[in-house]
Order: sequence, then structure tokens, then C-alpha cells
Amino acid sequence: MTNTVAIIGTGAVGATIGAWLTADQALQVTLCARTPFERLRVETPAGVLESTPRLLLEPEAAAPVDWVIVATKTYDAGGASRWLDRLLGPCTRLAVLQNGVEHLARFPEVEPASVVPVIVDIPAERTAPGQVVQRRTGSLTMPAGANGEAFARLFAHTPIETSLTDDWLTAAWRKLAVNCAGAVSALTLKPAGIVADQEVAALMRAMVLECVAVGRAQGARLDDGLADEVVEGYRQGPPDSINSILADRLAGRATEADARNGVIARLGRRHAIPAPLNHMADVLLRAS
Repeated sequence: MTNTVAIIGTGAVGATIGAWLTADQALQVTLCARTPFERLRVETPAGVLESTPRLLLEPEAAAPVDWVIVATKTYDAGGASRWLDRLLGPCTRLAVLQNGVEHLARFPEVEPASVVPVIVDIPAERTAPGQVVQRRTGSLTMPAGANGEAFARLFAHTPIETSLTDDWLTAAWRKLAVNCAGAVSALTLKPAGIVADQEVAALMRAMVLECVAVGRAQGARLDDGLADEVVEGYRQGPPDSINSILADRLAGRATEADARNGVIARLGRRHAIPAPLNHMADVLLRAS
């Protein structure tokens, strides 16, 4: 049985996912993009994937599919929603591949039972429209259940690791802990090696501890040791590594500061938990 798939967003993640899914002859893949390109070319750790997928530039040309995958930046959820009226049918499932912890809240018009929130860890960089370098095979994490299992099956032919979790909330907040600390690189315009500075490392720990406190209030199972774990992860990584929010700043693009730092401050206020460092990072990144 052929599955029809539409991917909204052809940035680094959307293009990478699109290249892998297009390689499966059992899938009919459509890319929904703003900028046209003739060929999709992704340099993966397993080799180069090249294809000429079906490309749509306007929602009016779209039709209902089995799966819609939203791979836009979090701040472009409104742009992604423009496609949903045409792509969603009575049996369509929506997978949201974005940062943060508010996957469902960004698409309130969609029945929650048909939405699969996905935690994405696929380091990749877009070098030009339709051209991406995938640095590491990466992984996708979904809630356990029939929808999560069905989404994972789409990637059975790929080396991308898929996993199901009974505690997606905790997994999402753990990823947010990593992402919130990454704001230091975006603010200083320096790669991950900046963590070698002890004062910077202490600042990153404090940002993560704010995230942990708010995450607990939201129901995530987090302990204070996560702060040291995150900092050590940055230390063990390549010192010249450039995370996505730093890449956005260097390219002069908008950043996902709200989804990575602002959300911690916003939800913290709901629980009367102060998160001044994440609030500051959000404000400064949005103002820069």
C-alpha cells in the first residue's frame, strides 16, 4: 500500500527528511516550499541522496494526503497552517517535527488525536535551496501508540533512529534543556567550544536549572543532575559545532528564541517560578 506524504518546510530538517522518504518507492512524497529548486540533494553520512521530488509552492495546488509532516521553524507555524486546509483529509495524520514543548499548541485547529509530536535530533545545515549537509544520522522520538508506530514505519528503510516513549513530555523537556543552554552560542556568536570558559559553563548550568524547575511543574520527570549532563555534552562535542540558533543569527534569519528560551519564562510565570536567565536570552535574541 502506497502512503502519500506531504512535507511542509524544506529547510535543513525538512529537506533531509524529504530526501530519505523520497528514496522509498513505496511512498509518494510532496514537498511544500516557498522557494523553488530543481533537484533535492542531501549529503548524508551514508552517501549523497539526489532526487527530483514533487514540489508545490502554493497551498491551492495541494490535495489531502495520508501524512502531513511540519518541518518549519517554530515561528512559522502560521505559514505551515496555510497548507493544512488542503492537505488534511478525514484520515490524515499530522507529524510536527519542531523544537520546544508546544507542538500541539501551535496547531489548535487540528484534532489532537491525529497529531504526532516529534522530537528531532538531526544535525544538518542547508547550504542552498534544496541542498543540505546532514552531519549525523540522528534520531526521531515519538509518543508510544499506534500513531507513533505508524510514523516510525515511514523511516524503516532509513538509518535514522526512531524510538517510542511512554513519557514524551519528559523527553521533550530534556531536549529543551539542551536547546536552552545553546542560546549562549547565539548570544556570543561563538560555537560550542565557548563552554570551556568556566563562567560560561556556570551560566549554562543555571539556565538548565531554570528549565528543570519549570519542566517539573509541567509534569516532566527531571533532576538537577541534568544541568551537569547538558554542560558535559557540550564539552564532549566538537568545539567548532554551530547549533541551529547560532546558524540562524549568523545568516541574519529570525531565531527560535521563544521556543527554546521564552517558553521556559512564559510557563515559569504560570507556576510562579522565576526564569530570568532564559527570559533575558529570549529578549536579547529577539531584539538582535
